[in-house]
Amino acid sequence: MDIRAVKNYLLGLQEAICHELSDLDGAEFASDAWERPEGGGGRSRVLSEGALIEKGGVNFSHVQGASMPGSATAHRPELAGRSFQAMGVSLVIHPRNPYVPTSHANVRMFVAEKEGEEPIWWFGGGYDLTPYYGFEEDCVEWHRTAKSACEPFGEALYPKYKRWCDDYFYLPHRQEPRGVGGLFYDDLNEGGFERCFDFMRSVGDSYLRAYRPIVERRRDIAYGERERNWQLYRRGRYVEFNLVFDRGTLFGLQSNGRTESILMSLPPLVRWEYAYEPDAGSPEADLLSKYLISKEWV
Repeated sequence: MDIRAVKNYLLGLQEAICHELSDLDGAEFASDAWERPEGGGGRSRVLSEGALIEKGGVNFSHVQGASMPGSATAHRPELAGRSFQAMGVSLVIHPRNPYVPTSHANVRMFVAEKEGEEPIWWFGGGYDLTPYYGFEEDCVEWHRTAKSACEPFGEALYPKYKRWCDDYFYLPHRQEPRGVGGLFYDDLNEGGFERCFDFMRSVGDSYLRAYRPIVERRRDIAYGERERNWQLYRRGRYVEFNLVFDRGTLFGLQSNGRTESILMSLPPLVRWEYAYEPDAGSPEADLLSKYLISKEWV
């Protein structure tokens, strides 16, 4: 188990993603290194008020602790009482143009240790897409790239992790998905460390191959106040999920992580309206009825 190799990969991934997104936007990510009193730290990279990206964050963290937070042990009680280290890259990109979807990606590794016993390690991650206006070719291309990332590791993985993503990024109080899904996996240790690490790299390296073509197709579509207000309204769903349900957010807060970095996923502007319903037959209504549904895109 080569933890240093994982860390080096994650730092390189953060750098590569920031470089390519800066190339798309024309603005640079600010870099902010931080340390955690309980152990470890990270490097947050944030781009604000760019021409393309209204707010984007690409965060690397590597933290250690004496005991696992409740968000981790709730579904794996055998981890209680173990020390841990966790490392990963997590990003959220909130574009300015409502026709460009918000995207999220995360790849991470955990190690839980106890004296006299073998370490327990696992990988997790994935990526998902949250459009404000639906385009079928974008959804198909996004999922086709996700499927290609999984295929070298077995034909069963994409359907499994696609379904897991649909189930995970779901707002039960709204009875609706957050977006059109992608991949989500956790607790991965089958097949040995090298195979699991290879899968992490396949997922991490494919994120921009999935997202960049969509950005380039939609970034110059003209929009007005109606589209902007719809985008801000739908961003509210993103906030609700990240603050109420997201396990990564809960883990970071419960492990006394750096709050600014944990909450970098939140958009800069958002609005809520009471009992709002889009007009029947409108592009906004089409998003809800034709895209934010359970569907096999490829």
